[in-house]
Amino acid sequence: MFVQRLVLGPLEANCWIVRDDVGGPAVVLDPAADASAILDAVGERRLAAIVLTHKHFDHIGAVRELKAATDAPLYAHADDSADLGDPVATGGAMFGFDETAPQPDHLLHDGDHLEAGQLRLTVLHTPGHTPGSICLFAEEPTGAPPRLFSGDTLFAGSVGRTDLPGGDGRALSTSISSKLVGLPADTIVHPGHGPDTTIGRERQLNPFFPRA
Repeated sequence: MFVQRLVLGPLEANCWIVRDDVGGPAVVLDPAADASAILDAVGERRLAAIVLTHKHFDHIGAVRELKAATDAPLYAHADDSADLGDPVATGGAMFGFDETAPQPDHLLHDGDHLEAGQLRLTVLHTPGHTPGSICLFAEEPTGAPPRLFSGDTLFAGSVGRTDLPGGDGRALSTSISSKLVGLPADTIVHPGHGPDTTIGRERQLNPFFPRA
């Protein structure tokens, strides 16, 4: 699997360009800003999908321009989809930003699979940061460690805040304990902000992970 990180926008959100290693099309996760930089990273490959891990303004700023340039379909979880056009619901109005996104072409639910070439991403619905927050889990066919694109559900040493519209601390704790703690320890975590980590490291060091 090929994974590229672009750090974009005033809140330095991680945008991920993901594809298989055998020439398949690309998938863009969380196009936060600067569509031209994202298009440069995608290059000549077809863009198969634009996927949002959640609705917040700092992860959606380049969606409209990216869709216009590529005609790629937009995917988001059903529980966040209705809010994408509302700068209050996306959290932007609170900080003086007005970024919005169009309605998704496809609604995601827990357990869905997104495929692009040999790339296969499994949707894990992890509400808490927002009602429709998702993580995307991918197993490497070569036997390399699996990967988790965690959005703002999980960071290195922390978790997403729950004081923005739709946040729910109890739901976030449940999502972590039910969906993330049991993943393989060597799972590489690619978060929505900040550096990569692993599930094993977070089990040991993250104060928000449940302790046995």
